Amino acid sequence: MESFSRRQRWAAIFKLAWPLIIANGFWNLQLTIDRVILGQYSTEALGAAMAVSGIFWTPLALVQQTSAYLMTFVAQYLGAKEEHMIGRAFWQSIYLGIFGGALMILTIPFSEDLFQFIGHSPSLQKLEVEYFDSLTYSAIPTAFVAASSAFFTGLGRTKLIMVINCVGLVVNAILNYILIFGYAGIPSMGIAGAGYATTAAGWASALVGFALVFQNKNEVLYRVRSGWAWSWDLLKRYIRFGVPSGMQWALEGLAFTAFLVVLGRTAAGEAALASSGIVTTVMMLAVLPALGVAQAVSVEVGRYLGEKRPDLAEAATWSGLQVCAMYIMAIASTFLIMPGFYLSWFENSGNIELWSEVVKIVPVLLMLVAVFIGFDSMNLCFSFALKGAGDTKFVTYVALAMPWPLMVLPSWLARNEPNAVYFAWGAASVYIILQALVFLHRFRGGAWKSMSVIHG
Repeated sequence: MESFSRRQRWAAIFKLAWPLIIANGFWNLQLTIDRVILGQYSTEALGAAMAVSGIFWTPLALVQQTSAYLMTFVAQYLGAKEEHMIGRAFWQSIYLGIFGGALMILTIPFSEDLFQFIGHSPSLQKLEVEYFDSLTYSAIPTAFVAASSAFFTGLGRTKLIMVINCVGLVVNAILNYILIFGYAGIPSMGIAGAGYATTAAGWASALVGFALVFQNKNEVLYRVRSGWAWSWDLLKRYIRFGVPSGMQWALEGLAFTAFLVVLGRTAAGEAALASSGIVTTVMMLAVLPALGVAQAVSVEVGRYLGEKRPDLAEAATWSGLQVCAMYIMAIASTFLIMPGFYLSWFENSGNIELWSEVVKIVPVLLMLVAVFIGFDSMNLCFSFALKGAGDTKFVTYVALAMPWPLMVLPSWLARNEPNAVYFAWGAASVYIILQALVFLHRFRGGAWKSMSVIHG
């Protein structure tokens, strides 16, 4: 490995990452199908779903990504030749997922007050409450899917994650049409049907994930069944490193939620929300495959640090960034060349006036995305490398300190301007670029090379 050429290092990263890229593509396709079908149902429902997704993502990210941090424990235990600890780590992830998911379900009685406080139009509030309440039941299975996926990612057995995510995609696509529009003798549930479809898809994926994890060979190698006992020592390590990792996603989600709330309160509120929903969905075509590469980087960093070879961890990170950049810039060029192609996915003639505004806004926002998306690949690769080492607190501090003054506050100050939606997304671009430079500086500083989540 030490004598690998650049092309060989790219191949090593890509071998680990390509199933993750496809798995993330399945997840993104599931989100896209949700929003395309909702857009066909009504443009207002699409805007409501976007607003709820931002609000729902904040606590869900904490639950999901804390469970997903199992990936680093598995990778480091594997590198340190302590495979017998992997099953115990898996169960601590499951326990935290149950706890966090149950807390999310307890928020349902407060949803009406929450969306009334946010202050969107009454018709939009009604849709938001319906979607939030139905979507909340997906929290526990989402945590289970994250844990089973992280188990295989940490081991480098990433092909199995495609199976887990593909099951969710298929179940979600079928149930979306049935529940949203009302087929097979089931009455139309509208936007609530999308939430229930997501929940059912999550349970389907979770059951498949558990069936794969609890195979006999994994019990022999990693004690996945016999390691069920509650471990305070391991749980404290999980909380110390995993919760800050989840907090990064939650804090960034909270900031993006506030960003969406501000957009909803601009003069072009419904059009701004619907346009942002379309742009975010399209942007994920670039971000989620890059996320797969970043996850591969995190696994490599964790494994090499477990083996006490930080030089290889550093080389793997730079190789991952190079792979990310090649893909993400290629897809970003299509945002400039053919915005109409992406708009056609969501076209709805039910509200011509609203759709005509969306058609004007989306191409401009896609231009901004094309500018900053390359820097977002740096954010992903470097932040995942740091988390793979255990430098999760720093990543959390960045997520706490940067998005509010750079993205949310400028958007709020410009909310009454005629072109507020463009200014807001411009501020988001500045934030993403500066954050990338911060993570680059931290990574090059090298403090992460001496860290460990399993020892010390």
